[in-house]
Amino acid sequence: MKGNMQPLDRNQMAWRCAQDVADGAYVNLGIGIPTLVGNFIPGGREVMLQSENGLLGIGPAATGNGIDPDMVDAGGQKITLLPGASIFDSALAFTMMRGGHIDLTVLGGFQVSARGDLANWDAMMEGRGPLVGGAMDLAAGAKSVWVIMEHVTREGGARLVRDCTYPLTAKGVVSRVYTSMAVVDVTPDGFLVREMIEGMTEADMRRTSDAPLSFAPDCGVLRTPAFG
Repeated sequence: MKGNMQPLDRNQMAWRCAQDVADGAYVNLGIGIPTLVGNFIPGGREVMLQSENGLLGIGPAATGNGIDPDMVDAGGQKITLLPGASIFDSALAFTMMRGGHIDLTVLGGFQVSARGDLANWDAMMEGRGPLVGGAMDLAAGAKSVWVIMEHVTREGGARLVRDCTYPLTAKGVVSRVYTSMAVVDVTPDGFLVREMIEGMTEADMRRTSDAPLSFAPDCGVLRTPAFG
């Protein structure tokens, strides 16, 4: 890693993703970094957040006296509800997911392939997983699938890959990836880089990826606010 490159932290990745969530969308957020997206939906946008444990209309994360120990999302995070929110059983929640009623799901990922294949439930690490939850239902049922993940593994291995080597969650479903270093679309011609962090070059991006990359003509700098 070059000294002038500073990868995004978890909140910055979630913030960048949240800026692209459309007004009026029904959205399911996966466990981990994706759950943070709900904290950064721009004001004035009406976005209905759904959770597979039976919630629709989730608000920002609960803090302080606002914490209700019984009010948690599918990942166990303490959450708030917006006016008009609904609470129901998991059967109805999965009917929404499988029936194509969710506009967008944002999931974590171990690997995304250049064809949009997603691997996010089993990294084949001893003592860690496998754990799939509702990811397969969401990946298959949501109208759009975005992924938030670290750009590389702890060992520096690529997560943007030619072919996933971990067990697949779904094939050909991912349309956009937000990493700690870039925003990348998955197109019929493979990965298309839209934004990169300051100081990162096309050559740097190619070194950290395991698949051919192309770069949008207007590829820009990935900038976010700083969070404490």
